[in-house]
Amino acid sequence: MIDIPVIQDPNAPVWQPPQVKTIRRKTRKVWVGDVPVGGDAPIPVQTMTKTKTSDVEGTLEQIRRAVDEGCDVVRVTVNDKKAAAAMADIVKGSPVPIVADIHFNHIFALESIKAGVAKVRINPGNIGSVDRIHQVLGAAKERGIPIRIGVNSGSLEEDILEKHGYPTAEALYESAMRHAEICEDYGFGDIIISVKSTDVRLMIEAYRLIAERTDYPLHLGVTEAGTTKVGTIKSAVGIGTLLAEGIGDTIRVSLTDEPYREVEVGKEILRSLGLASRSVEIIACPTCGRLEVDLFKITNELEERLAGIKKPVKIALLGCVVNGPGEASEADIGIAAGKGVGILYRKGEVVRRLKEDEIIDAVYEEALKFVPEEEKEKTE
Repeated sequence: MIDIPVIQDPNAPVWQPPQVKTIRRKTRKVWVGDVPVGGDAPIPVQTMTKTKTSDVEGTLEQIRRAVDEGCDVVRVTVNDKKAAAAMADIVKGSPVPIVADIHFNHIFALESIKAGVAKVRINPGNIGSVDRIHQVLGAAKERGIPIRIGVNSGSLEEDILEKHGYPTAEALYESAMRHAEICEDYGFGDIIISVKSTDVRLMIEAYRLIAERTDYPLHLGVTEAGTTKVGTIKSAVGIGTLLAEGIGDTIRVSLTDEPYREVEVGKEILRSLGLASRSVEIIACPTCGRLEVDLFKITNELEERLAGIKKPVKIALLGCVVNGPGEASEADIGIAAGKGVGILYRKGEVVRRLKEDEIIDAVYEEALKFVPEEEKEKTE
């Protein structure tokens, strides 16, 4: 074995990781109610209700729960006459803009527009003739609301599918552009586009094509992503990859779970890329054999108790002395734990030494100091 000498220069600069700044793709801006999408606007998080739309109160309850988690826009399916009849009450009772999700029957789109929805989502593969699309565009234009052209790999038009053989990025792009051209020819330009797929790689490639060739704002998502565990991973990879490249203007995480869970994941994706900072961020070590406090309990209980705080507070919970002091001192609030104890940090300064059973309450109390007085009653 050969020993390679290491020459250390005391005057050499300390290496620092490069600071990478994502440049957002420039797009036109459209408005979904009072929520801007595209341009230089923040990236809104969307979800979709899972109730029968005709159950107005049940639907509104899901909407309100999602809004509590930071949801900006909610989509509601309008799949039958009862659903269409319920839209006016849902729009009236919702604290955020409502999007009507339309498949097959353009009449439901027209009725939803009359009910006051803020946007209509149509699937070009199943909405029908150009005349039907023109009717929807005319009503939307009169009300001043945008249209989302929602293309899915599972419902491409037959001729496009026959041409390409199977769903490809070019096929998804061609379908979206065919219907964008119908809108533009009609004089309608308030368009948002999505080209979703269950295949993450296909979804990424299709969105890249749209981003390269157009200035339409893009609604990102991996369709039918699956259960919370698998769907979260697929969505984080697909949506996160594109956002890191500056592509994407609004997002929806599709999970086989409650709408508010989709919002939680969506907000985390944005926050991990520095694109949102509306709530507490907990950094916790993965733990190992050096752990000498019950960090699982501490982390889980604090995550639950701090869920109501919407202010950007960074909390580091470290279970041993290896990385603990450094990580804890870099956060707004930090714990560097040892054998049954923890050192509490605030903005890099040591506050005090705590017993293990004091850590949860102490961190919670420190976090409340970041919350304005008028908001504390909502949190507690």
